[in-house]
Amino acid sequence: MALRFDRRVAIVTGAGGGLGRCHALALAARGAKVVVNDLGGATDGTGGSRRAAEQVADEIRAAGGEAIADAASVTDPAAVARMVDAAISAWGRVDILINNAGILRDKSFAKMEPDDFRAVLDVHVMGAVNCTKAVWEIMRTQGYGRVVMTTSGSGLFGNFGQANYGAAKMALVGLMQTLGLEGAKHGIKVNCLAPAATTRMTAALFPPEQAALLAPEAVTPGLLALVAEDAPTRVILAAGAGGFERVYVTLTQGLHIPPLAEDAAELVQARFADISRRAGDVVPDSAAGQLAVELAKASRAVRP
Repeated sequence: MALRFDRRVAIVTGAGGGLGRCHALALAARGAKVVVNDLGGATDGTGGSRRAAEQVADEIRAAGGEAIADAASVTDPAAVARMVDAAISAWGRVDILINNAGILRDKSFAKMEPDDFRAVLDVHVMGAVNCTKAVWEIMRTQGYGRVVMTTSGSGLFGNFGQANYGAAKMALVGLMQTLGLEGAKHGIKVNCLAPAATTRMTAALFPPEQAALLAPEAVTPGLLALVAEDAPTRVILAAGAGGFERVYVTLTQGLHIPPLAEDAAELVQARFADISRRAGDVVPDSAAGQLAVELAKASRAVRP
C-alpha cells in the first residue's frame, strides 16, 4: 500500500534545496501540507533570503499541494515559534518535523576556531532542539508526532576536518534516543536519518560518476518510511545511492575485572581484544540497559 500523508502537516527545515527540498516535495506529493523552512543563507550559515523557501513552496502549490514558505533561522527560538504558529493557524496541527537545516565550517581541529565549533553546534543541535521543543507539546496533546533528526556518517564514524560537524551530528543521536523514550507514551516516534547525497554542502566532495549516483532523491524514500504512521522509533537509518542500512550502537559482552584490584588498569589494557570482541554484542534499550549488563557481570563475579 502506498504511503500517504493526507491530513498530516509537516515542517521541513533547510528545505530550500538539496535533501530538504526533496523531502518537502515528496511529503507534499503524498498529501501532506508542508511548511518549507529555509534561512536562504550560504553553506557556512551567513546571509539569508526568503527566495529559496518560496521557490520550493511555489513548486508544491503548482503541483496542487499546500505549502507555506518560512525563512526563520532555526537558531532563533522566537522565529521558530512564529513558524509553528503559522502552521497551526493555517492547518490546526503539526504531525511531522524534519530537522534537516545545517551548515558546514570544515577545518582540521588544529585550525578550527571556537566560533566555528559553536556556530555548527548552534544550527545542528540547538536548531533541532528549538524546532522540536516548539512542536513537542502540540504532538503530546494530539497524541501523535513524527520527528526525524538528520545525523551523518561524520558523526557516527568520524570524518577528517569535521570535528564540529561530527560532534553535532552524534549529539543528535543522543537527543533522538532520549526523546524516543519520552515521546513513546504520547504517540511520538523519533528517528535519525544518516544521508549520503550530493547537495550544495557536499558537491565538491564527490567525483562526477559518484555524484550522479548520490542524488538526494535516493535518500528521501528512507525519510518517508521514518515518518509513516507505522514508522519505527529510535532508529538510525543510513541511506544513499539507493542503499538503506540500519546503524546500531552496540555493547559487547566484554569482561568483568575486579575494580579494586591493584592491576585492574593493566588487566583492561592486556585484555582489550577480549573486551572488544563483537560476538554476542547487544543493543541496550536505554542507559539503564547498559547499567544492567554491568551489574549482572558484577553479580556473577561475586557468587560463591
